[in-house]
Amino acid sequence: MNKIILHKNKEKAAWQLHPWIFSGAIKSVEGTPANGTVVKVFNIDKEFIAYGVYNAHSRVAVRLLEWNQQHPIDDGWWRSRIQRAVELRTPLLTDQNDTVRLIFAEADFLPGLIVDKYGEFLSVQIHSSGIEAVKTIIVEELVQLLQPKGIYERSDLNARQHEGLADANGLLYGEMPSEFVEVIENGIRYQINIVEGQKSGFYCDQRDNRSLTAQYVKDKRVLDCFCYSGGFTLNAAKAGASSIVSVDSSALAIETLHRNIVLNGFNPITHTAVQADVNKYLRQLREEGEKFDVIILDPPKYAPSRSALDKAARAYKDLNRRALLLLESGGVLATFSCSGAMDIDTFKQVIAWAALDAGKEIQFIRQFNQPEDHPIRASFPEGEYLKGLLVRIV
Repeated sequence: MNKIILHKNKEKAAWQLHPWIFSGAIKSVEGTPANGTVVKVFNIDKEFIAYGVYNAHSRVAVRLLEWNQQHPIDDGWWRSRIQRAVELRTPLLTDQNDTVRLIFAEADFLPGLIVDKYGEFLSVQIHSSGIEAVKTIIVEELVQLLQPKGIYERSDLNARQHEGLADANGLLYGEMPSEFVEVIENGIRYQINIVEGQKSGFYCDQRDNRSLTAQYVKDKRVLDCFCYSGGFTLNAAKAGASSIVSVDSSALAIETLHRNIVLNGFNPITHTAVQADVNKYLRQLREEGEKFDVIILDPPKYAPSRSALDKAARAYKDLNRRALLLLESGGVLATFSCSGAMDIDTFKQVIAWAALDAGKEIQFIRQFNQPEDHPIRASFPEGEYLKGLLVRIV
């Protein structure tokens, strides 16, 4: 087997089970491993550290898989990891919830692989050359375990470019998903678009946070920003909000949201959907003197890397300031960041700055996290990306 030898003193993180070896840590490569090939990783003294998958194109040159030398990476290894990941999610699948993240990349020792279950269909994203090399095994095992109606691939992410991989979208198994696939989450029905929707089709990482936020909306006027297909909106409607305004820049999102309002039998008279740029719309609402009791901000990732953090912090601050200006004493803001580069303490500071600029005194009354099907591996803190705050105007 091809071998990777690390520079002196570059093995500490690997010994501590961190799954990434950066290209700058590699002293030499013995053999000529193709991208996606399993290799053995050693320290400078030729002591075995782990098995991993090599990619010369990527800054993360080796993605580590297994630290026990007696457990080589064969077909059975991949299958057992898939089986274990699915097994751990089984308790989450009930008659009130049939959408869940089955495999969460590094957290499940399968770096570069995301699998989401949406009702009878699976949506797969492959980010790494190592997973691309065993795609057939992955599909076979998922079929064996779950007997889905179909498996659709949505591997069209920037991460693939860094791995030297082209985009890959298409059917991997079974039936092609229809334009709208029906799923249920928190007892609420959704029609989602797996083929053309954002990410893999739906944001199941906000499942718990939607339910928690809904506890504050009964008889309240709610503004849901970056609403997408209506996760927070529909939970608020179910919980008895007096009125809801939902905003998103995507025409498909607004169309899907309308379908989901009707699907669940919620009163469309108390709901308004607006296709608009959120920041511009918040400014418009301020100019019109509008006020809300509860505002939800669930924006896209503003900080894709630590180098973008300062710019992202300013964007988060401006966005939250505009929302806070639409709340009066007792009002509540549920605000989120899905930027892994921004930790919760930094996020709190940004919201504090936003409140100061808005002339508002605030309290943090709850913190939000990603749910248990998006676990955070102790040796891979980078897997923690979703955080949120429930903010009350004093």
